[in-house]
Amino acid sequence: MSRTRKNYPAPFKTKVVIAALRDDRPVSELASQFGVHSTVIGRWRREALASMEAGFSGKLEVQQNNHTLEVKALHAKIGQLTIENDFLSEASSRLTPGGGKKW
Repeated sequence: MSRTRKNYPAPFKTKVVIAALRDDRPVSELASQFGVHSTVIGRWRREALASMEAGFSGKLEVQQNNHTLEVKALHAKIGQLTIENDFLSEASSRLTPGGGKKW
């Protein structure tokens, strides 16, 4: 029988990471206090530090710009596919007897 992973909410992760960064207590003590395995705390701490570095170096802004460009491209693709779908639907109704209805 497989066990499911527990998903922790972001505010809880933030609280644990701040405690890990601020306190001089060992990670094992924090793990027992918060009920999380010590390796999980270490992983969250590394992820938090990496995202802070990205925020300070400007990489976060580049990622947001890339995301904005991707969203614009996807919206354009959706518009194109909608127009094609409408065109093909109209052409199909004109070419088939009965207005394109199957029933």
